[in-house]
Amino acid sequence: MIIDTHAHIYSPDKTTYPTIEDPYTPPPGTGSPEHLREEMAKAGVERACLIQTSTFYRWDNRFTRDTSAGATEWAAGVCTLDPDNVHSPEIMYSLVERANIKGMRSVPAADGSLDHPVVRALWAQAQELGIVINALAPLGVADQLARMLDDYPDLNVVLDHCLSLTRGPQFESTVAAVVELARRPNLHAKLTFLGTGSAERYPFSDMHEALRMFVEAYGPDRCVWGSDFPTELWCPRVNYSDHLTLFQEDLGLSAGEQESILGGTAERLWFGG
Repeated sequence: MIIDTHAHIYSPDKTTYPTIEDPYTPPPGTGSPEHLREEMAKAGVERACLIQTSTFYRWDNRFTRDTSAGATEWAAGVCTLDPDNVHSPEIMYSLVERANIKGMRSVPAADGSLDHPVVRALWAQAQELGIVINALAPLGVADQLARMLDDYPDLNVVLDHCLSLTRGPQFESTVAAVVELARRPNLHAKLTFLGTGSAERYPFSDMHEALRMFVEAYGPDRCVWGSDFPTELWCPRVNYSDHLTLFQEDLGLSAGEQESILGGTAERLWFGG
C-alpha cells in the first residue's frame, strides 16, 4: 500500500469555503479532491493525508473537515489550528471526534516561538487523543522542538519537510539539526523536500545524500513519503507520478525501505495499521 502523507486540497466553491485575502492559489483545474484522486489512481497511491491549507484558508478547517469526514475509506485529515487561540484545543477535540481528523499541523506562535503555552496545550491534547502532530518548524526553533519532543514522549510527531531543507547557506546546518533530532524516538521524518529544496532539475541529485542520511538516522520505519500535491503549485519541476518514481527508482532505496517509507509507516501513524 502506498500512502501520500502530504496533499493540500482546495475547493472551487469560495462561497461555502471562503479564502483568506490574497491566497496562494493553485493553477486552474488543479488542487481539488477530485484532481487528487485522479493523480493517486494514475500513480497507484491508495490513501492520502489531507493537510489543511493555511496559505489558502488559514485557521478555517471546514473544507478539510468536510472532505475528510466523507473520505474515511481513503483519506485522513490533518488540521491546522491557531497557536495563539486558547480555544484551539477544544476545536481539535471536536474535529477529531466528528470529522476523521487524525493529525494537527503545529506551527510557531505569532511571537515566533514553538515552545509556547497554547502550542503545549495543543500537543497535550493531541497526545491524549492519540493523533499525530505534524511539526512545520524552521531551523531557528529546532532546540525548542527537541525540548517539546522530550516533554511529550508518547506523542507521535512528524517533521514536515525536514525543517524545510533547501539548498543554500543553511543547508548543512539544517541537515545536522534534522539528524540530531532523530535521537528523539517519537519523531518521524517527512521526506518531502526534494522537489522544493533542490537547486537542480529532476531527479534533484543534490538532495539525495541528505535524504539517505535521514533514512539512516531515523530508520525507514520513522520516515514517510508525501507528494506536495498539487505539485503544479508547490513543486512545479516534478509531476505527481514522478515524485513517487523518485523513491521507487532514483534514490536506491531497498524494497524493505520502500515498503516502510511509501506506506507502512504512514499506515501505522494515521490509519491505525
